Parts: sequence; C-alpha cells; structure tokens
Amino acid sequence: MKLFAGLGNPGAKYAGNRHNIGFMALDRIAADHGFAPWRSRFQGQLAEGRLGSEKVVLLKPETFMNLSGQSVGEALRFYKLTPADLIVFHDELDLAPGKARVKQGGGHAGHNGLRSIHQHLGEGYGRVRLGIGHPGHKDRVSAYVLSDFAKAEEAWLDDLLRGVSDGAPALADGDATRFMNAVSLRTAPPRAASGTRPPKSQDPAPQEKPAPQESSAAEDPADRSPLQRLIDRFR
Repeated sequence: MKLFAGLGNPGAKYAGNRHNIGFMALDRIAADHGFAPWRSRFQGQLAEGRLGSEKVVLLKPETFMNLSGQSVGEALRFYKLTPADLIVFHDELDLAPGKARVKQGGGHAGHNGLRSIHQHLGEGYGRVRLGIGHPGHKDRVSAYVLSDFAKAEEAWLDDLLRGVSDGAPALADGDATRFMNAVSLRTAPPRAASGTRPPKSQDPAPQEKPAPQESSAAEDPADRSPLQRLIDRFR
C-alpha cells in the first residue's frame, strides 16, 4: 500500500496557484484511474483506489502548506505505513516549467510543505518534484507561487499532469524509470525522423537545337555554269 500526498492550500482562492500543482496532480490521478470520491479525513481530503496491483491512498492536506506534516503524519500512522511508503507531489522552483523529477530522501530546499513533513516524519520519503520555474529573484518567490498559472502555461501544465497520471501505476510499483518515461512521452513526445529527403530529380531542360549555320566557305567558281559566270561579270 502507498500513500500519495499532494501539497497545496485549500479553498477556491488558491485552486489555480502554482503552489497547488501537487493537488492538481492528485486530482488528475483520481479522475483518470477511477478512485473513490474524495472525503474529509486526516485534516484533509482523501480518496482510495488502485494503481495497477497496488492499493493507493491519495491525500490533499487542508492544514495549509506550512502545516502539511500534521495531516500526512496522521494518515501515515493510521495506515501503519512508513516514510518509505509515502510519495509527496509538490511544486519545484528549481526545475523548468513542465519538467518532473523523482527523488528519494534528502533535504527540503526551503519548501515549507516539505519542511513540515520533515518535522513530523524525517526525510526518508519519496517526492515527485513538479517544475514551475523560478521568477528570477528570491524576493518575488512568494507572490509567484501564490499566483495562478498563466493562460500561456496551460498547455505544458496539462501535458505534465497527464504524464504524471499515465505513470502513476509505475510509481506505485516502485519503478521510477518507467514513471519518468511516461511523463516524457507527454511532455517531450518523440518526433518523426526528420532526415532530409533527397530532392526530386528534375528532367533536364530541353536544349535548343542549334540554328543551322551558313557555310562560310566561298563557292568554287569552277562549279558554276558558263552562263552564270557571264552574268557575274556584269553585276
């Protein structure tokens, strides 16, 4: 059994925020894989279902981002799971928009949701880092993550979420490589070979027949009749 936790902030005000991409990923998985309806549990919203042969619980904490560990820790203890059974989906400033990476353990890199989970569970859990890009300066980070995705970002966002959903069964099965392949097929689909085709052979342009040339040789007087020679004398 696995626990997938998506990080975000509750309420319609935050629903489209970049900070809520973890919620969005779980919503896509639940919809695509026929999970049971969401219900209130463990200070959050919970849905149960299966991904492949693995039973999976999806959890969206409603404690607000900075207290995510309270909800996640409560669910983990209830199901008697360990941090190794937990995978957290969260926004990642240090990845380009539309990129994804899987990571096991390690630091929280200043992410407040991960920081809270660290405090409750330690660092030995898995993460799916979902790239949203960086605004360019640390003073702009807060406003950036708490603003909605722009209209121009909708295409890559949809591709990324669909890729995460496609690969979710592999992730539940512990196959991170197959998961990443599924994401890549959505976000960077292979293109048809673009080898240069040799140009079509063209028929050679028709050549003009050379104009008949007049002979430059003088006519031999011996070939002319006596009458013609006589006429020539009076010209």
